[in-house]
Amino acid sequence: MTIALSIVTGGITFKRKVDSEVEKLLEQSKGLKPKVVTEEDIRGLPEPVQRYLRYSQAIGKEKTRTVRLKQKGTLRQREGQKWMPFEAEQYYTTEPPGFIWYATAKAGPLWVKARDMFYDGKGNMLIKLLSLIKIADASGPEMDQGALVRYLNEAMWFPTAYLSDYIKWEPLDSNSAKATMSVKGMTASATPYFNEKGEVTNFIAERYAMEGGKFALRTWSTPIQGYREINGVRIPNKGYAAWNLSSGEFKYIELEITDIEYDGLR
Repeated sequence: MTIALSIVTGGITFKRKVDSEVEKLLEQSKGLKPKVVTEEDIRGLPEPVQRYLRYSQAIGKEKTRTVRLKQKGTLRQREGQKWMPFEAEQYYTTEPPGFIWYATAKAGPLWVKARDMFYDGKGNMLIKLLSLIKIADASGPEMDQGALVRYLNEAMWFPTAYLSDYIKWEPLDSNSAKATMSVKGMTASATPYFNEKGEVTNFIAERYAMEGGKFALRTWSTPIQGYREINGVRIPNKGYAAWNLSSGEFKYIELEITDIEYDGLR
């Protein structure tokens, strides 16, 4: 009974911590005035980025300030490990950029709680077994860079963020462009790829990965496998993420967006 009570209490404590962090994150966006995106706003962007903004139906809508989405999928931490089903809820702000991802993964009869965060230019990953036993609490420059790259990648789910001052675009060719994001002195670049229809098809960046017990820059990609219109916005809703490690490609997460809500949060 004592162990069971500790697990329940640990779960409540973990959730309260995340709720408090979400409140703090969303507080930053209060008071921002809505602004409708026009064709004039996207005129200076590379042509494939303009195609995506039109395809996603961003033109004529208000620039996104806050986002809440739900995900489900499977994940694993290393090659050969069994895939674990997970469900997650994630919150974003665009001015300033930040996110909090809160997930529960099933590992056989056990479960793991995870919270990944990008706040005030800093990244932090907290993972606990049964909400009690700390598996990871990672922070530092490599986590900051990784969180920034993750945000830049996931902005495809709230496309008007592509118009933010902290993202600079450089045309490459008719189906790709280089995006460079700078926040609090940290800078990272990535290349989204687009098809003729305007869909994002892949996203490739150099991101810090843990390999052999230490951080190293590795190629990271997120191929898109499906699209869906949710609440009036066409977004990638299915895909996976993979590292190109010295041992080869390592696919570590497959996910699906099941719901997304823009603005009006809390």
